[in-house]
Amino acid sequence: MADRQAPSGTVALRSAQVLLVVAAGGLWGASRLPWVLIRSFDGLGQPRLVAVSGASWSTALVPLGLLCLAAAVAALAVRGWKLRVLAVLMAAVSLASGYLAISMWVTRDIAVRALGIADIPVTSLLGTERRLTGAVLSLVAALCVMAAAALLMRAAAHGTSGDVKYAAPAVRRAAAHGRDDGGGVPEMSERSIWDALDEGYDPTGDPPDGAPGPDPQGR
Repeated sequence: MADRQAPSGTVALRSAQVLLVVAAGGLWGASRLPWVLIRSFDGLGQPRLVAVSGASWSTALVPLGLLCLAAAVAALAVRGWKLRVLAVLMAAVSLASGYLAISMWVTRDIAVRALGIADIPVTSLLGTERRLTGAVLSLVAALCVMAAAALLMRAAAHGTSGDVKYAAPAVRRAAAHGRDDGGGVPEMSERSIWDALDEGYDPTGDPPDGAPGPDPQGR
């Protein structure tokens, strides 16, 4: 069962990393798109059209995207409860990204804020127009981050094959002799079998009375 859980945890971890990278790209793309268009006329020249980008409308888009990228990299190095903390943090990022997107729909009057961002006087305003493409992209990114958070939590619960790869030599030697730190007898993975052979111990044989056999190298 342990050998089946480790690959499952690894797949969940890799899938979460892909989703976080996709979400980061989506948030960055949303920050570059226009969210509000302002039509203004100052009485001196031709009416002009000013676009308020997502980065100006919601300054948190880019930092949230960078946080997703950092989490995708950090997922390679953390395990156990630290991975669970990372999953909770990504869930919070998802909620924040979703809020930024949904607020674009629910805000009744966007003109005052848009004028303040573009530094245009109210007397010059002819009209404003919402552009929802960036908000939709932010919402999709938020859903990707939420899915990634769930996968990170699953990976933390199942464990990953990276735990065996980066285990301390003493832990691997204990596993090679058919024991763990708690005195139990875990199921041996392929890596543990090779470690046992390197130690001169036959992993297919049962030690008498369930006790580990003597170490041929005197350790």
